[in-house]
Amino acid sequence: NALFCLETAANQKENHVYTKALLAYAFALAGDREKRKALLDSLEKEAVRKDGSVHWQRPGKEPEADLPYYRYRAPSAEVEMTAYVLLAHLTSQPAPAQEELTFASLIAKWIGSQQNPNGGFSSTQ
Repeated sequence: NALFCLETAANQKENHVYTKALLAYAFALAGDREKRKALLDSLEKEAVRKDGSVHWQRPGKEPEADLPYYRYRAPSAEVEMTAYVLLAHLTSQPAPAQEELTFASLIAKWIGSQQNPNGGFSSTQ
């Protein structure tokens, strides 16, 4: 019943990027390759590509300007949804293809850049 509920949510015309990220990971865990791929394809169209990395951000949420001696870190929602997309890419059966691993490394690069000086993140998840 839970998967039916998730499938119904995934079939909606307009899903928020955060919702798509969670659904992609849920379908990856459930082993539904078709739904996982469809969601990841949709998410790839919404990806932000910058400085050799890839991440996702909420619609209408503009990043702060880069200032001297200050490195902008994304809000926790952006870190979380980007991490869920990474998990969805890496949680596939059979194992991810080389192309998918290459894309996943671009995501991991961005997530790594979001660490604070203590090695943590703005998100607790």
